[in-house]
Amino acid sequence: MTPDEYVEAVLDLVERIPLGRVMSYGAVADALAERSGRSSARLVGAIMSRHGGSVPWHRVVTSAGRLPPGHEREARARLRGEGTPLRGDGVDMRAAGWSPEEGM
Repeated sequence: MTPDEYVEAVLDLVERIPLGRVMSYGAVADALAERSGRSSARLVGAIMSRHGGSVPWHRVVTSAGRLPPGHEREARARLRGEGTPLRGDGVDMRAAGWSPEEGM
């Protein structure tokens, strides 16, 4: 998979995350690792930072449920509006975490 194809695969996966659910950067990387040969949460974060404006970027958080840095207020408002389970300053990952296998 070329770098451009990987960017598209990340964005396609993020578009599939249902309302009220989230994935961590690492979970996105892991879900694409076998077919892409890449498994880097940091790379997913960089892709979301550069190219994620056209997808539900607020549904990608850290593995601890922390919201995208610098966009916490907007992400929290969007997630709350979608009915995403929140805990403290972030997302309740146990309740809100999603895997692509659930959507199959």
